[in-house]
Amino acid sequence: MSWITSRHYPLEADNIFAAIAATNRLIRGAYACVAMIIGHGMVAFRDPNGIRPLVLGKRDVGDGRTEYMVASESVALDTLGFEFLRDVAPGEAVYITEKGQLYTRQCADNPVSNPCLFEYVYFARPDSFIDKISVYSARVNMGTKLGEKIAREWEDLDIDVVIPIPETSCDIALEIARILDKPYRQGFVKNRYVGRTFIMPGQQLRRKSVRRKLNANRAEFRDKNVLLVDDSIVRGTTSEQIIEMAREAGAKKVYLASAAPEIRFPNVYGIDMPTANELIAHGREVDEIRQIIGADGLIFQDLNDLIDAVRAENPGYSAV
Repeated sequence: MSWITSRHYPLEADNIFAAIAATNRLIRGAYACVAMIIGHGMVAFRDPNGIRPLVLGKRDVGDGRTEYMVASESVALDTLGFEFLRDVAPGEAVYITEKGQLYTRQCADNPVSNPCLFEYVYFARPDSFIDKISVYSARVNMGTKLGEKIAREWEDLDIDVVIPIPETSCDIALEIARILDKPYRQGFVKNRYVGRTFIMPGQQLRRKSVRRKLNANRAEFRDKNVLLVDDSIVRGTTSEQIIEMAREAGAKKVYLASAAPEIRFPNVYGIDMPTANELIAHGREVDEIRQIIGADGLIFQDLNDLIDAVRAENPGYSAV
């Protein structure tokens, strides 16, 4: 959110949209921007590739007046009692005056829709809709695809229980358990006051935070062959420690399934991700990764299956 002061200057919607169009021509990358223009109103715009999400909502406040709201996820609209209107299109800008007038305009020369898959895998809340796609349904579909792959490639494995690494992977793991016809259990208790570890600065802090964030429920691990399900594997720090925790809790064998494919290169579109050399999958085969993190088995979602899982909710969807 930015604040721009221009209270004493005349400012029309055309001026704002012209400035945003010029900005889009100058900047390459992923962004969803919101700015308050003091004395005039609020402006929001999405990058021409639609990599980051942005939604528009409204609510009636009586006397014929309407309030508008923009947010990165539809769940924010729900929480504050706004009606979801639509996704802001790639390259589109929205201007809402102080008097509540709404103006919209396409401000990109060649807009295309290439949303980031990681929104559905990891970032977004399951009760959100992004680009007409239910995040929850997309994750269930990921579980279906990954469960079917596990059933094909690991048909001889003796898996006693499926356990998610909370919280993003819970819906995925539940569907995998259904596909495999195995019990689903909450084997880890999460400390909700510890943030997301993969974007934390410093390896030592990340390692400490994993132990503070999760605690294993020994009753669900003791003398069992467990299949752990995570949304993704980035540096491998979390995976290695969680597998160690599962063994300490009494697991006989520990298998790990990732709902995302191998992350071999950094994401340069707005995610604070490490350099390629810090990514555990960079330059390594799956079995090498398995040995490093200490798993008895490791399997990744196929990229095409991940795309299909998300696209099933919106056939017109394309992804980066």
